Amino acid sequence: MAFHEIRFPEAIGRGARGGPERRTQIVELASGAEERNASWANSRRRYDVAYGIRRADDLAAVVAFFEARNGRLHGFRFKDWADFKSCLPSHVPGPTDQPLGTGDGARAEFQLVKCYASGAQVWTRTIVKPVAGSVRVALNGVDQTSGWSVDPATGLVTFATPPPAGIPVTAGFEFDVPVRFDSDTLDVTLDLERLGSITSIPLVEIRR
Repeated sequence: MAFHEIRFPEAIGRGARGGPERRTQIVELASGAEERNASWANSRRRYDVAYGIRRADDLAAVVAFFEARNGRLHGFRFKDWADFKSCLPSHVPGPTDQPLGTGDGARAEFQLVKCYASGAQVWTRTIVKPVAGSVRVALNGVDQTSGWSVDPATGLVTFATPPPAGIPVTAGFEFDVPVRFDSDTLDVTLDLERLGSITSIPLVEIRR
C-alpha cells in the first residue's frame, strides 16, 4: 500500500459529484425526543467521478489511471473543484487566509489547516496535500518570501528560524484531497458508437 503523488485528471474530476460525509448516531426516545451523538470527529469526503466522462479518451484515461493505482490499493490526489482553496472560491489565496498558530520562539513546524466557520461554530480541517508552488506564508500579517519550506506530501510548514513568541502564523494555498478508489471494479458499458461509459466510479477520502 502506498500513496501516489499524482492527481486524478482534472478535466474529468471537474464533472464529479460528491462532498463531505459525517456519521451521526440518532436514538429516538419513548417520549419522541432525540439523542444525537457524533461517531466521527471529522468529516470524510466521497465523490463519484463517472459524471465527468464525456469522450472515449476520458474513459481510456480513467481505465489507465485505475489500473496504475491497482484499484483500491494505492491512494492519489483529487482536486475537489467545489473546495480547493484556503479562501473563497472567487478569491485568490493570500498569506493571511488561514491561522496556523502562534509563535513561541521554539516551535518551527506548523500544519496547514482550513477553518470552516458558521456563527460561533468553527471546524478545523487538516490540509495534508497542498499544491506545490501555491503556498504563501505570513508572520504577523507580513508576507514571507523566504525562510520557510512546505512539504507538499504532508502540508507541514517548517521555518528556518522559529517565529518569535506571540507572532501569528498564517498561510494561504490551494490543496488536493487524498483519496482512493472505493471499488476494485470498473463496470464499462460500450455503446454502438464504441464511446463507452461507466455507471459509477466512487472515490473516498483517505483519513489518517
